[in-house]
Amino acid sequence: MSHIETVCGPIAPAALGATLIHEHILVDFGGASVTGPHRWDRQQVFDHMLPYLSAIRHQGLTTLVDCTPMYLGRDAPLLRRLALQSGLQIITNTGLYKEPYLPPWAFDLSAEELTAVWVSEARDGIGATGIRPGFIKIAVNPGPLVPIQRKIVAAAALTHLQTGLVVASHTGHAIAAHESLDIAAAAGMSLGRYIIVHADAISDLDEHVRLAKRGAWLEYDALGTRPAEEHARLLLAMLERGYGEQLLLSHDAGWYHVGEPNGGEVRPFTFLMDTFVPLLRQYGVDQSTIERLIIINPARALAIGNDRG
Repeated sequence: MSHIETVCGPIAPAALGATLIHEHILVDFGGASVTGPHRWDRQQVFDHMLPYLSAIRHQGLTTLVDCTPMYLGRDAPLLRRLALQSGLQIITNTGLYKEPYLPPWAFDLSAEELTAVWVSEARDGIGATGIRPGFIKIAVNPGPLVPIQRKIVAAAALTHLQTGLVVASHTGHAIAAHESLDIAAAAGMSLGRYIIVHADAISDLDEHVRLAKRGAWLEYDALGTRPAEEHARLLLAMLERGYGEQLLLSHDAGWYHVGEPNGGEVRPFTFLMDTFVPLLRQYGVDQSTIERLIIINPARALAIGNDRG
């Protein structure tokens, strides 16, 4: 049976509910050599971010996927505490980001050795926390891909093959997206288990269609950063072309900024339900399609053991 891993344990895919597939609760851009929980006050972060999570829980959202990877501020115990207090299901990840947020050992290890690190987290939990990741988060440069990013993509694909975890790759450029899919496919991975993160940064609609034809998920996760009508035009164009089963929505919002006074300015997670869903209804998008975008598709994408995604 397929399942989804949250920071509070596994759930059935049907229990995921309305989901924000790409958000951040805390991010530390201090660099791999200095980052760690010693750089932030967990109680302060908890107090600062809890109201933002409670707000979306009150909107009817039930799950938030936290896309902050290791060495960029991932803090699984903090996420679990926030999940328990807010009533939200929160999902964390294994994987790595990109330069300059990579530890030296990432350059030294082979793809197979990187895979072993991530598989260990998936099977045994993150450190001593017992908290298991629910997906693999990586990032790539704009393209052509540099050697370290090619290795990380290959390791992510290999990790997927051993764990069933979906791969979510910070991308946003068509060249990088296609090269990443080439590497994943060469490793034997079904591209229906690969999420092109920040796909809405790709300006050419034809590229969206090409990527969708290859089977990948397209994540439109900049909601609230541009006029809602602009987001809607792209989404509607892809729905009209029949790719509604491969689209994911989110804000890439938040977060507590480590190093900034009082955590800096937080961008709320509320735009989807407050503004975008009502706009989609005005454009004639029916309820079943809306539910597919924010409930069914995230559950399919995150389900461990789901061949298609």
